[in-house]
Amino acid sequence: MTELKRCRKCLLPETHETIIFDEDGICNVCRQNEFKKERIDWAKKKEELTELIEQYRGKYDYDCIVPFSGGKDSTWTLYYLIKEYKLKPLVVRFDHGFLRPNLNENTVRVLRNLGADFHTFTPSWKIVQKLMLQSFLEKGDFCWHCHTGIFSYPMHVAIRYNVPLIFWGEPSAEYTSYYDYNQPEEVDEKRFNRYINLGISALDMAVRIGGRIDERDLKPYMYPPLKELRRIGYRSVCLGSYIPWDVRRQSETISRELGWNGDRVENVPEEYSYEKIECYMQGVRDYIKYLKRGYTRPTHLASIDIRNDVKTREQGIGMIEQYEGKKPQSLQIFLELVGLTEEEFFEIAKSHTVSPWKLNVFEQQLGEKLPDFSKWSREGAMPREEALEQLDHWKHNRQ
Repeated sequence: MTELKRCRKCLLPETHETIIFDEDGICNVCRQNEFKKERIDWAKKKEELTELIEQYRGKYDYDCIVPFSGGKDSTWTLYYLIKEYKLKPLVVRFDHGFLRPNLNENTVRVLRNLGADFHTFTPSWKIVQKLMLQSFLEKGDFCWHCHTGIFSYPMHVAIRYNVPLIFWGEPSAEYTSYYDYNQPEEVDEKRFNRYINLGISALDMAVRIGGRIDERDLKPYMYPPLKELRRIGYRSVCLGSYIPWDVRRQSETISRELGWNGDRVENVPEEYSYEKIECYMQGVRDYIKYLKRGYTRPTHLASIDIRNDVKTREQGIGMIEQYEGKKPQSLQIFLELVGLTEEEFFEIAKSHTVSPWKLNVFEQQLGEKLPDFSKWSREGAMPREEALEQLDHWKHNRQ
């Protein structure tokens, strides 16, 4: 295995997206965090938030839309806007197809405790399967349908219901450098195309799949026309651009105040039971990241804690050595759902390796089976002949 260069403060490696090291060997994400803590006038930002809210309060059927997965960040966003500002939001969820039992129970509990109208949308599973397989083939990331749907579908709802103010959770500057904390980060089409859709539009995806999808089925994954958004006078912003984001503290608050329960995630330390609990394919996503980039979620979590003086660098390294690189139990479910063999899976993942990372041996230790594993659905497996047709089409186009 390749030894990767890592930030001298946190543990992010050179294969992390958008990473740059300065002359002291400190990464740009750490520097952004320093800027966040030392140079932002959060009192002034809070005033800007209040001014923004008052521009829209009471003028529409809903004061704002809150896109909602049920995880820690969207739950905190909803909690904060209702408790702090007494807003009437429309809560919008794009169901990606892999919601865990505890997540669904949390959603009912949170919505009943806060009192909010809830709009949820579940796209066609047959379309989701094709999109998952194609985005894995193209980018080594099967979550294209999830990310594009989560960020585009609520914008369609905003237009339909004429609700121009949309609040998201943390800004991307918290974890990457597509944007910095010292620049405005509107959650708009430019941001969507910069890193949400992996550089593949919905129409691109239709072409790449070989025309086997009706374009109407792709509308939930398309960003709405700008003229329609401008017509309603939209503003789409991150709450974390106006208040400091602290996932540990926020998770404790929603647990205490709303009865929001954390959960175990495959190959993640139990102390991070607030992290990425929404999706039972999270373990596979993290594993693919390890195969491609040589690190995964424990590195991400340790780095956050190091920046916040919760963990030492040595403790973070120990955590990485203990948890990273294990094969998740959910991998077999994923393979059934998209019609691939394990050999094909590794071949595809290896084709997306990010230099200088190299992993030559794919026989990793099998991770722990989580308590709710038996409830993770295997329904609707992709027929093998359909998967092979899509795989052959991809191979032909690469030649």
